[in-house]
Amino acid sequence: MALVGAFIVPHPPLIVPEVGRGEEKKVSKTIHSYHEVAKRIAELKPDTIIITSPHSIMYSDYFHISPGKKAKGDFDNFRAKEVSFHVDYDEEFVNSLEACAERDGIEAGTLGEKNPELDHGTMVPLYFINQYYQNYQLVRIGLSGLSLPLHYRLGKCIEKTAAKLDRRIVLVASGDLSHKLKEEGPYGFAKEGVEFDEQIVQAMKEGDFLKFLEFNPDFCESAAECGLRSFIIMAGALDKKAVRADFLSYEGTFGVGYGVCEYQIIGDAPERNFDEIFTAKQRDLARERQQHEDPYVHLARHSLETFITSGKQAKLPEGLPEEMTKRRAGVFVSLKKHGSLRGCIGTISPVTGSIAEEILRNAVSAGDEDPRFPPVKEEELDELVYSVDVLSPAEKIQSMSELNVERYGVIVSAGRKRGLLLPNLEGVDTIEQQVAIAKKKAGIYDNEKVSLERFEVVRHK
Repeated sequence: MALVGAFIVPHPPLIVPEVGRGEEKKVSKTIHSYHEVAKRIAELKPDTIIITSPHSIMYSDYFHISPGKKAKGDFDNFRAKEVSFHVDYDEEFVNSLEACAERDGIEAGTLGEKNPELDHGTMVPLYFINQYYQNYQLVRIGLSGLSLPLHYRLGKCIEKTAAKLDRRIVLVASGDLSHKLKEEGPYGFAKEGVEFDEQIVQAMKEGDFLKFLEFNPDFCESAAECGLRSFIIMAGALDKKAVRADFLSYEGTFGVGYGVCEYQIIGDAPERNFDEIFTAKQRDLARERQQHEDPYVHLARHSLETFITSGKQAKLPEGLPEEMTKRRAGVFVSLKKHGSLRGCIGTISPVTGSIAEEILRNAVSAGDEDPRFPPVKEEELDELVYSVDVLSPAEKIQSMSELNVERYGVIVSAGRKRGLLLPNLEGVDTIEQQVAIAKKKAGIYDNEKVSLERFEVVRHK
């Protein structure tokens, strides 16, 4: 056997009556759909239920799979300690999945568990499932900061592991949609929240898993979405399968989107290899941009590609514009892959003899030395999109009123701590956001006295 069913579900604790205390009646469609999902899972009689949860342990560069034989949890954090759970983990499946991920070059495993108790993203689905079916083992998987295609590939490993072990598997992708649907909601309102929910619901209804992969990361952040990566793992488990989508309900009563959908497997469909389609499209887009890049961006690409492929520093080519070889300025080089930041390193003021030399130096640093990311590999080079920001000299300002997020970058200083944020970035819409992010990057606390500087940039991309 293998994967026999897949479901997308939300996880608001308030739909548990002991938690909601009457408030759950305001999302009755979601509760009705949850009961229907639980009944359908019982009819499928799975040996193992896999739940992917945004609220399990999450690492930036690693998928955590919960280890051990058993686990427990309760809703004590939501004033309902009496609602508790005890589950048996499928250790054989976990071990086999970990081995599959290693073979496929995916960083995933059982290391790094900080809290063995079940999270609410797992317990809410179990609350309904357990009312109709209990003869199963559980596998609990957290999300990560790794790329969306890697989440998809982890899903493919899940399906391969199920087939290898001859398990009947049901995958439950736990995740809410946007958290910014209403001003009175817990996270306020953003137009991107409404737009995200409209688009993700349409994609869910159509089984359009390519759309899951194509969401812009900055757009998703502005929408404060919760479950997209969870849904993409599910999509990967359904790779090359024909599916029939049964969209059961959507509600946004409390300012958070709750969607419920079932995917029934109805056959094979080799053309539904969405990670490969997505990667090929992104590579084509990157190549198209290469055809039109200016000398600044071309030099950054040349520098990093030379270093990655030969291990040597590139030399300045002939024929560069004088503005690059005669002027000195601070320069930031940014790399993106599939719309997500892949590296960004720069200098506030020049440390070399020219802008061109600054680009050579910082392009290599962005690809090989940014501590937030692993070094760029040669096989990634065709998928990278570059931008180069040339900075004007910074000038001191007296207050935030002298800033403009579209025109000026900001430097925030407190003692030796100094944080910088470039201007005109997607998802940074207010001066307050801009300054807060710069402070966070520098490790500056809100109660610390700071000084502000602003600068302008010329962006090449």
